[in-house]
Amino acid sequence: MEQALVMNASYTHFILDGFSDLGELRPLLFIPYLFMFILSIAANIFLLYIIISTRALHSPMCILIALIACVDLLLPVIVVPNMLVSLAFNLRDISLEGCVVQMFCMNFTGSFQSTVLFWMALDRYFAICTPLFYHKRMAFHTFLSFVIPPVIRNIILTTLMVSLAGRKTFCFNRISHCFCEHLALVQLSCGDITINNVVGLVYVFVISVLDFVLISASYVFVFFSIFSKSGKPNMKALNTVVTHIIVIIVSLTFLLIAILSYRLKNSISPNNRVFLSTMYLLFPSCFNPIIYGIRTKEIRKQSLKCIGFTSSDE
Repeated sequence: MEQALVMNASYTHFILDGFSDLGELRPLLFIPYLFMFILSIAANIFLLYIIISTRALHSPMCILIALIACVDLLLPVIVVPNMLVSLAFNLRDISLEGCVVQMFCMNFTGSFQSTVLFWMALDRYFAICTPLFYHKRMAFHTFLSFVIPPVIRNIILTTLMVSLAGRKTFCFNRISHCFCEHLALVQLSCGDITINNVVGLVYVFVISVLDFVLISASYVFVFFSIFSKSGKPNMKALNTVVTHIIVIIVSLTFLLIAILSYRLKNSISPNNRVFLSTMYLLFPSCFNPIIYGIRTKEIRKQSLKCIGFTSSDE
């Protein structure tokens, strides 16, 4: 009878067990993660300040870059502070409610990494392939038709995935991660997790994969338009497109690595799997504002002016 009660019980508090194999070396990870966190926050806040405070940068493209910076700012804020406390003070407990809230915020915010890149690809498509209609198609009320459906999609799929995970009965309470990752949590449940796996894959394919397919299609048309015109290609347009492609490649690479690290869990050690997942959150957040600051002429010019240097672009 007592055994049956134990089996029917469900854990409501969990231990975030990421990097536990490192033993006494685990607290040392606090230093590199703190450095990346500070770099991410500072770089994205600086980029947002430059765009918001400079009227000349209030173009649709720069506003979309600011949206990317918001996503890159929020993702580390949602995950990393709790992770730093865990590494520094070994405080690893989290309630089911806290875990579900963190999972929702992380996945909902993360879903806009690819969605904003899709909006940026649309902007470049309209600007380069249909320049005469650019201002009409990028008008606020018109562009909303491209904004609202992806936002609704992201809300529905994130809510469905997280709510199904939160309703499971849990027989184990050690999450092999530093934060509440979806698969890491549902793998602790007592019953079958096939539905959770399917919904998780639908989330990835309908949001990230679909966005990247549409992005790729947009840039195929953009490159065709740039190089098919008579004379030399528009180097400014080409430079802007290459900047976006660099960001897309970095985001897609770390997304695929994070997904495959759990699908191929037998081939990757737990520590490496956790590390790759944390890099998916942190590395693009540090990398993207630097790339946009260096490669976008208008932003680079204002950034150098803000810190007291004279730009050679002038």
